Amino acid sequence: MALASLVRRKAYLLSRNLSNSPADALKYSFSLSNFSRGFASGSEENDVVVIGGGPGGYVAAIKAAQLGLKTTCIEKRGTLGGTCLNVGCIPSKALLHSSHMYHEATHSFAGHGVKFSSVEIDLPAMMAQKDKAVSNLTRGIEGLFKKNKVNYVKGYGKFISPSEVSVDTIEGGSTVVKGKNIIIATGSDVKSLPGITIDEKRIVSSTGALALQEVPKKLIVIGAGYIGLEMGSVWGRLGSEVTVVEFAPDIVPSMDAEIRKQFQRSLEKQKMKFMLKTKVVGVDTSGNGVKLTVEPAAGGDQTTLEADVVLVSAGRSPFTAGLGLDKIGVETDKIGRILVNDRFATNVAGVYAIGDVIPGPMLAHKAEEDGVACVEFIAGKHGHVDYDKVPGVVYTHPEVASVGKTEEQVKALGVDYRVGKFPFLANSRAKAIDDAEGIVKILADKETDKILGVHIMAPNAGELIHEAVLAINYDASSEDIARVCHAHPTMSEALKEAAMATYDKPIHI
Repeated sequence: MALASLVRRKAYLLSRNLSNSPADALKYSFSLSNFSRGFASGSEENDVVVIGGGPGGYVAAIKAAQLGLKTTCIEKRGTLGGTCLNVGCIPSKALLHSSHMYHEATHSFAGHGVKFSSVEIDLPAMMAQKDKAVSNLTRGIEGLFKKNKVNYVKGYGKFISPSEVSVDTIEGGSTVVKGKNIIIATGSDVKSLPGITIDEKRIVSSTGALALQEVPKKLIVIGAGYIGLEMGSVWGRLGSEVTVVEFAPDIVPSMDAEIRKQFQRSLEKQKMKFMLKTKVVGVDTSGNGVKLTVEPAAGGDQTTLEADVVLVSAGRSPFTAGLGLDKIGVETDKIGRILVNDRFATNVAGVYAIGDVIPGPMLAHKAEEDGVACVEFIAGKHGHVDYDKVPGVVYTHPEVASVGKTEEQVKALGVDYRVGKFPFLANSRAKAIDDAEGIVKILADKETDKILGVHIMAPNAGELIHEAVLAINYDASSEDIARVCHAHPTMSEALKEAAMATYDKPIHI
């Protein structure tokens, strides 16, 4: 089977080279004249202009400069990194780690022989550590811009023509930036709910939830997706009574159903409460706290919930309003996402879009891959992003990470498949550190043994998943993973054992 995987890989590389050949570009509605635009010269006009300095935008700008293209990046926030670095991925992970340390100190340290007379929460210090991490990283990106000679304009950009962007600078002036190729990378914003006004004090978005001045006694989270569960975990560990209200019948609907059930049980053991199939029909902020009126999604008796803070975490919307897209004729769908072809080109020559503003997973690492591939196409090279092979991680404890298809998706495709599982209760490293809640689940094609999907619930699932990401991208089989020597004792051995269970039998269970 390992040899078969090598053969499959050679065929895969050949198909990629063929599909990305210049001649094949015609089928993507991408003209050869537009393909060469990135190489035009000019002292005033940029080869590439990127609107937005988030993960997709700043990575695209740096990659373009590395490919020898004169590049300018426009960012309205005044600091680079976008939502992810400033008020999303990075600060939330800082608080998730700090709150986990506190929770471990109050719940687990004594079992390891580490005892304290008392443990206190210093919330200002916790917030300061978070802010320091954000500041260091944003300054780091500015340093990368200087290193790679990317021009950085701080201000709000909007199109005045397909090759010109008017920028209202944060200093109060205005300028026009010209570009032969312009990439829209403006990201996304919090999705609002009818009748609920976010004030970032008592009714907060994820931004406000990252900057609370005190631990709320009661926190209601509207939405049981990645962000809601992560932020609910932060404040739950610090002492909040957390209730999650979700309209859908399940938490994280995109997750493999078997893993999702185990994940929900784990969160419930951490005292997180769930009200599924429930919709919010009213909110009252006239008193000191917040009163939320809810009812069953299918209709029925209403209930009033009370909280100190309500977190609205019902998803995100592409940030495409006010960019002048209608002025230049860029096509969007009904929810504002920009329509692009396989080379990230819009219907307007020389205008591209990447990241959260186009269809696909709204993930920072997906946006980064979009950015690299987009500028590679602009520079006449080969770019590649496969959205079916983008990993996703929920950074709770335990974490949940996945790549590829869920069992439900495999069944829907009518593919004959095998499943291999291995619990961390049987993993030596997990038992040694007394943190053994979780499982690895692998789905593989029954005939070819090709891995179709991998799902991991574990303390460090977000780190473990990348062996599976590599395997799926290279069309590996479960036997390929099973026959690779894994260091002992490590958590990664659970992936090896699950692979053994998929094609044959595991050793340690």
